[in-house]
Amino acid sequence: MSKIPPYLKAGDTIGITAPSGFMAIEKLQACIDTLQNWGYTVKLGETTHSESQTYFSGTDEERASDLQDMLDDPEVKAILCARGGYGMSRIVDRLNFKRFRRHPKWVIGFSDITVLHAHILRQYDIATLHAPMGAAFNEGLDDNPYLASFRKAIEGEPLVYASPAHAQDRHGSVRGELVGGNLSLIAHLVGSDSDLKTKNRILFLEDIGEHLYAIDRMMLQLKRSGRLDRLKGLVVGGFTDCKDTERPFGATVEEIIRSHIETDRFPVCFGFPVSHEKENVALKIGVLHQLDVAPSGTTLKEVR
Repeated sequence: MSKIPPYLKAGDTIGITAPSGFMAIEKLQACIDTLQNWGYTVKLGETTHSESQTYFSGTDEERASDLQDMLDDPEVKAILCARGGYGMSRIVDRLNFKRFRRHPKWVIGFSDITVLHAHILRQYDIATLHAPMGAAFNEGLDDNPYLASFRKAIEGEPLVYASPAHAQDRHGSVRGELVGGNLSLIAHLVGSDSDLKTKNRILFLEDIGEHLYAIDRMMLQLKRSGRLDRLKGLVVGGFTDCKDTERPFGATVEEIIRSHIETDRFPVCFGFPVSHEKENVALKIGVLHQLDVAPSGTTLKEVR
């Protein structure tokens, strides 16, 4: 069982850093205000107000140093990544997790932050949080169950989610540790020190802006590398803004994914609310979950 970091309480400090792509500080203001209104202290890393003129929020050295400071700072009880994009895999091997291992804290983010989630779980067996990042707070808090799930997760409330039935679902009930994230990043990590172990675990996947043939290729990478062998279950989230080629690939995203697991028997659900869009619930990676896929719909709940 993975080690679960302490949950947060009023007055705790949440550090915000941008270890990947650049994000203007103005786009973080709603996030900062919300966290403070929830009763937390916010500490901004140097990369959150970077003057970088490149895609990244700073050089590899600057981004690694900023994240390292957050990992090491005893006052920071959780680390929220401002955004994803690309860049985490350029710096993950520069990081020293010695203090973090002794005093774990929640690492929060998705997309490119999948690299950090996978690395921490693979190397140190510590739970992390796949959840909305800075820009999501610009969507507003009124009737926003996704930001509500973020708060529940960091404060230790058990998480329970339901999603409607889908024609491609495969029914069944299983229990296992939840792992996953962005498909392209999980495929990218195969063979590295951050490679995600999936055996006897529930895997969740999402992605954005990929060609259909690329999704097929990445699913093949997972299959050929054994990452789809002996899964407990598969949760398929949003695959948004997918593109086809001039000559059609000939299958939908759902059909592509099902084709690579057709001979397996584990339960599968499609259309789960984890994605690059607003529909993105907080999921605790490395934590035991119960997955029930039934004709009436899917339930995924944290097991205590």
